[in-house]
Amino acid sequence: MQKKNATVHLLILDPSQNDAESMISLLRNSGKATRAHRITSEEDLEEALKTGNWDLLLARDLEQDFGPDDALAMIKRMDKDIPFILLTEETSRERTVNIIRAGGQDVVPFEYKDLMVLVVKRELAALDERRKRRLLESHLREAEQRCQLLLESSKDAIAYINEGMHIYANQSYMEFLGYDDIDDLICIPVLDTLTPESQRKYKDFMKTFAENGKDGVTLNCTACRSDDQELNVTMSVSAATYDGEACTQIVLQPEHSDAELEEKLKQISSQDLLTGLFNRQYLMDALAQAVATAGKNNQTGALAYIALDNFISMKGQVGISGADLLLGDLATLLREQAGDEIILARLSDDAFCLMCLPCDEKSMENIAERVRKAVEDHLFDINGKTVPLTVSIGVAAITENSPKAEELMSRAHTASAEVKKLEGHERGNGVVVYNPVEYEALDESNSVEAILKALDENRFRLLFQPIINLRGEGEEHYEAFVRMLGKDDEEVSPYDFLPPMGPSDTAIKIDRWVILQTIKQLASHRSRGHDTRLFLNITAETLQDKTFTPWLSVALKAARLPGDSLIFQIREGDANNYMKQAKEFTKAVHELHSKVSISQFGCALNPFNTFKHIDADYVKIDGSFTEEIQKSDDAKEQVKEMVKSLQSAGKLTIIPLVENAGVLATLWQAGVNYIQGYYLQAPVPEMNYDFGDS
Repeated sequence: MQKKNATVHLLILDPSQNDAESMISLLRNSGKATRAHRITSEEDLEEALKTGNWDLLLARDLEQDFGPDDALAMIKRMDKDIPFILLTEETSRERTVNIIRAGGQDVVPFEYKDLMVLVVKRELAALDERRKRRLLESHLREAEQRCQLLLESSKDAIAYINEGMHIYANQSYMEFLGYDDIDDLICIPVLDTLTPESQRKYKDFMKTFAENGKDGVTLNCTACRSDDQELNVTMSVSAATYDGEACTQIVLQPEHSDAELEEKLKQISSQDLLTGLFNRQYLMDALAQAVATAGKNNQTGALAYIALDNFISMKGQVGISGADLLLGDLATLLREQAGDEIILARLSDDAFCLMCLPCDEKSMENIAERVRKAVEDHLFDINGKTVPLTVSIGVAAITENSPKAEELMSRAHTASAEVKKLEGHERGNGVVVYNPVEYEALDESNSVEAILKALDENRFRLLFQPIINLRGEGEEHYEAFVRMLGKDDEEVSPYDFLPPMGPSDTAIKIDRWVILQTIKQLASHRSRGHDTRLFLNITAETLQDKTFTPWLSVALKAARLPGDSLIFQIREGDANNYMKQAKEFTKAVHELHSKVSISQFGCALNPFNTFKHIDADYVKIDGSFTEEIQKSDDAKEQVKEMVKSLQSAGKLTIIPLVENAGVLATLWQAGVNYIQGYYLQAPVPEMNYDFGDS
């Protein structure tokens, strides 16, 4: 149930601490690991903004000494990029307009919890994009500086031109044409550096380049130096930017006779030798370029993945040489059907590809259907024997929103594989268009149904991660995690896909499945001489389920497992939101001799308040502290103080997400009892960690 998202550092302006806690819990339950600070005054916010890095401010539109308008004004005055969301008691168009005009991101009614979660996720995603953009802009500036240095030191003669005029030339270019000073060249048109005959060729050449936009094309011409000496040169041109302006880069080289040879070598390196079509490398480069162009120019294109049905068995019948003849014949057929505008490539033994930009998805689907029918109707004659062949084709759109080339190819491949799942197409021979909606991650509209289906089909798996005693006492503890096998057998946590507000029945079903399966595995494991204890995560829904502890008692007896072998783990936010139920739950499981742990500790506004009501045995401090103690001495001191206070209260402490040895000395000095994380072992299907080595 541990979310792997980056921790959200949240500011809350709300006169009610209980309501503030409920917002923190809502975000945590929606999959956002959250650390919060509740603003109490103008000075408090100013200090927080000066000393911390914050991701979001949620402000209640209620009467308070320091109100939301003041908070928003301070964020703007201090020029902080912190999304501001106002939570209102009633909808007011005028209020919404005024807040957004003042620089707020959105206004949401406080009672619309589902809308609040969606708006928060949207604004955090937008903030992440802005931060990435700022980082990329910084990298771009550094790259431009490095490029400038490379240009200056390059032995190639390089210049940038705009509307036919030189706007930049490096030292090699000036020396090549006999100029001492860049200022002498800046005012000179490129045409003036060429002989009259070459000027006509240059004009036609640049007109063609402007129309086609293909980089790296070359022109053999004659340059005229400042001392009137003539030189035969090869000029290559590419699109470029200089000082943020679009321009053209030209590179001059002395004309040499192997230019034609180089062009032939380039052509061979991009060609599939058997079929004469483009090869995989060429296609992937072209696809990457098409994705970039689609994003830049808001264009649409399409990709078709052509899989040969039953190629391996057919290859066994006709032999390798026969298969080669068939592939050559097929390549000729594909060329006829595809036409000149489409890039046609062979990807592998049994796969070809079509790509076109611009081109809409429907047009590519029609082309794919034409190809499919032509292949089905064609009589492939291999050494006097007629061989039937069909293809399964998957089509994927190339849009401004497309992923990288590899993932886009994967989409087309996935669609081609779907053909054989269609009724009547078990052997293939069809066309399927990839629909992103059908393959996107589970969402609230389909998640519960998918989870229940996975339970019915036994597509849940248990994983175990060791929890090690840092003091060297040889106890054996694991935490159990559940994973659901989704599409393509990728592992996901079913809890991540439950809507933040329930439904309770599904969460309870998952909890009980996990507990029942872990009890069975633990009983078997302990029967082999291991004194192992398991941490089991419990949802808020199970906390409120009065039938849970009687059911647990029966399950423990059936497995002949002692209650003290289980430690039930409650999230801090759930414990605070359902304090009465958590108190009763803790009392009931203690009567069965099981223990209780509070996880994600330290994120509530007043975390130690939990222990006034809940008698927890273990406390797992939130993973965000593990990250911060490696960066900040203040965070180290904060964790040391927290551990000291917890141990004074008789609690055993656990630090999760220990990824490297560097943090161990700090945790040892802080007096931490247990550690957990990938440094020790990732979650695995077996309880196989050697505690003797720890």
